[in-house]
Amino acid sequence: MKTHILQETNWETVQNSLYNVAILPWGATEAHNLHLAYGTDTILAEKIAADAAEIANRDGAEAIVLPSIAYGVNSGQMEIPLCMHMNPTTQLSILRDILYVLDNHEIRRFVIINGHGGNAFQPIIRELSLEFPDIIMSYVNWWTAVKADKYFDEPGDHAGELETSAMMHIRPDLVAPLDEAGVGNETRFKIEALKEKWAWTPRRWIYISEDTGVGNPKKATKEKGELFVKQCTEKIAKFILDFSHVQNEEDLYE
Repeated sequence: MKTHILQETNWETVQNSLYNVAILPWGATEAHNLHLAYGTDTILAEKIAADAAEIANRDGAEAIVLPSIAYGVNSGQMEIPLCMHMNPTTQLSILRDILYVLDNHEIRRFVIINGHGGNAFQPIIRELSLEFPDIIMSYVNWWTAVKADKYFDEPGDHAGELETSAMMHIRPDLVAPLDEAGVGNETRFKIEALKEKWAWTPRRWIYISEDTGVGNPKKATKEKGELFVKQCTEKIAKFILDFSHVQNEEDLYE
């Protein structure tokens, strides 16, 4: 039993605990090249959230990890079988219901550990912060906690070296041999502004990737994944600890 993970703990523990911050892992269910599991984003978010909370709790963060959400925004992958899509408005509704419970039980700090690049929580948090003014909200894209190019030759955008290395460390049983993986070539936009990323439009996966990957996973190793995940987890743990001590929004500023 892990008392910092709600799904694994019990009423005896919960009723005798005081929680400062609730953590929600949020992933997706989508194709990850030919070698990684559909649940990669959720698996990584769950693991990092759980380990970061455990580390933070050693120093008194009093964090509780909520059950994860395994459905992300995948509007650009509708042509790929069983890439499960959830609208941002649905995410808003789910978060509203979760925050209602937290507010009712006086848990006033809330952090999403996000594992999927298609999930964009900024506008949702902006809206919900007005509905729940007593709850301080934040979210973290876990893979951005440290600079990936210090650990990988070619991190990749989706099922590349970064994600593959992380999964080789966390769930090697869900990683097929790399000689079975596609090379993750990406067909880039032809319009210069979109290519340079100062203009944006959604990517349609059937046009950009033949194997659903973006980024070559061939140089991935368990050792790279272990080091990268460890560094990200430790930084996120420090953030959770700091965030757990915030009493009101004014405390966020120097």
